[in-house]
Amino acid sequence: MAGIKQITVLGSTGSIGLSTLDVLARHPGRYQVLALSANRQVDRMLAQCLQYRPRWAVMANEDAAQQLQSQLIAQGSDTQVLSGVAGLETIAALPEVDYVMAAIVGAAGLPPTLAAARAGKRILLANKEALVMSGALFMDEVRRSGAELLPIDSEHNAIFQCMPERFTRGQSEALAEVGVRKILLTASGGPFRTLPLQQLSEVTPAQAVAHPNWSMGRKISVDSASMMNKGLEVIEACWLFNTRPSHIQVVLHPQSVIHSMVEYNDGSVLAQLGNPDMRTPIAHALAWPERIDSGVASLDMFAIARLDFEAPDLERFPCLRLAIEAIETGGTAPAILNAANELAVEAFLQQQIRFTDIPVVIEETLARITVQQADVLASIFSADQLARDTAGSLIGQFSDGVRR
Repeated sequence: MAGIKQITVLGSTGSIGLSTLDVLARHPGRYQVLALSANRQVDRMLAQCLQYRPRWAVMANEDAAQQLQSQLIAQGSDTQVLSGVAGLETIAALPEVDYVMAAIVGAAGLPPTLAAARAGKRILLANKEALVMSGALFMDEVRRSGAELLPIDSEHNAIFQCMPERFTRGQSEALAEVGVRKILLTASGGPFRTLPLQQLSEVTPAQAVAHPNWSMGRKISVDSASMMNKGLEVIEACWLFNTRPSHIQVVLHPQSVIHSMVEYNDGSVLAQLGNPDMRTPIAHALAWPERIDSGVASLDMFAIARLDFEAPDLERFPCLRLAIEAIETGGTAPAILNAANELAVEAFLQQQIRFTDIPVVIEETLARITVQQADVLASIFSADQLARDTAGSLIGQFSDGVRR
């Protein structure tokens, strides 16, 4: 490998960002942090700036940016602070940046991730919304600029690792050309996989964020509990691997040891296994096509003892059905789905609606909005805002009936 690679970490104070910094710190002669970003966690960003000494730091919130800059100056740091979407786009496209970790949660991560794609960077994609909201546009920019797109979601990274080399290097247009029959996308099933259906309406935010296998942020943990996270991953997989939902099979695998599988035309099924730790896919994407130490412990097959699989129950997990329907509809439907879900999950976390109201809000929002073509960002963001307005209105109708 020639030279030290310069890294921008978008969303450095979140769980993926922290895991990324942990891996980077293990290889100081190989990687250097050039820029970091966060939303408003000034104290954590200050500590990261003092430890990693990036040239740039961006706070999405302007007040937080001003606080950070004053505290950095007081500490004698020469890290420069930017703010807002423009600042995020700047550090994603800096000429000296080699790799961009795209780990901002939600629609806010789309503009800087798209800026990285346009600048031809190696993008370590942990932000689902870049593909969920603007899959066609995003993939067009990746192809046009020659950017490298490596998935960080453990499932998509597993699929990537199980694909033949000529596909992962972008030399093939479709799965059939490399002999792939289907993708088996695994899911843990979250904390409510076996909970009686009649009890789902009573679950609390604390229960929903208590994932049995993974340590994640609150929003993605709720998405895992509702299986919307898996639905979004189906949409992502369609764009990443140039396929349709009919060629993707969701498989519940509660141990979270097999991260996904790929079935070939000859009947072979290749699987990627490992402990449930995001540092594995992060290290893989950073070093690809090489391998480096991630800090993750070896997988103890004897301790696991058994691996279970089952089909998802769409009555229990209507969000999965809604996501598959959205990608089949196409256009702005996935953007509408994503925006409605973001608002519904936040309302649930704030105890404004029940857990079982989340898919109701999403489905009603989709029913009320006419799907448009998603060929320009303006259309995508317009659909996103309309969906947020619609979902917000629906949430207001639910709130009065929620037990506090």
